[in-house]
Amino acid sequence: MKLITELFDAHEWPDEQLEELFSEGFPKFITADRLAKQYIGRVREWFTELNLMLVDERGVPVAAGWGIPIRWDGKVETLPSGYTDATIRAVENREQGIEPDTLVICGAVVTPSLKGRGLAGETLTALRQLAVEQSWPRVIAPVRPTLKSQYPLASIESFMGWTRPDGTSLDPWIRTHQRLGARIIAAAPASQTMTGTVSEWEQWTGMAFPEPGEYVIPRGLSLLHVDDSDQGIYVEPNVWIQHM
Repeated sequence: MKLITELFDAHEWPDEQLEELFSEGFPKFITADRLAKQYIGRVREWFTELNLMLVDERGVPVAAGWGIPIRWDGKVETLPSGYTDATIRAVENREQGIEPDTLVICGAVVTPSLKGRGLAGETLTALRQLAVEQSWPRVIAPVRPTLKSQYPLASIESFMGWTRPDGTSLDPWIRTHQRLGARIIAAAPASQTMTGTVSEWEQWTGMAFPEPGEYVIPRGLSLLHVDDSDQGIYVEPNVWIQHM
């Protein structure tokens, strides 16, 4: 398949094409990060050059990837705590006039019918090239390990150490990064915090939450905590990966 890399905002994409592309990308509750929402408007306005679309020969988008720029000295102890913290740092760095030197890959999706054909790796490669073009020496990513939802009771620190006999990660999304030469550098146990009412969580998950407690939820990497004030709180863990 011959692919062309375009900026996401290069032109208007038909709604049906975008719906197909993103139909299996992330669970519905991923948008319930209230803190990140305070910054997402500025991210979309300021960092459009880091949002890419891979398009096939018919002009149909088959994969997408996006990132943000931050200043980071390369030390594990100064990493953002996760996705949300990286988003805040990117915006505040821009507002303070601090020049970035690191690309944070925030996400990548492949149209469901084309999964397993290497398009995710091609998307990551295209994003890494953006850092090369900007002369940024580092590329990192708070990775959402896809297999972790099958082990919501395991800590992210334990999970990220699980490997196959060949030494690569048990998780297929982490393996995709590893095949490109990336390595695990740290856990991000509280990468994002999603909050909502019990009614909202029931809509997002298709489950009922009849009483306060801890619940395993579809596609959740950890447990949902429902309290006695009609609120549900879910803290999502990620794994920090470094490419360059």
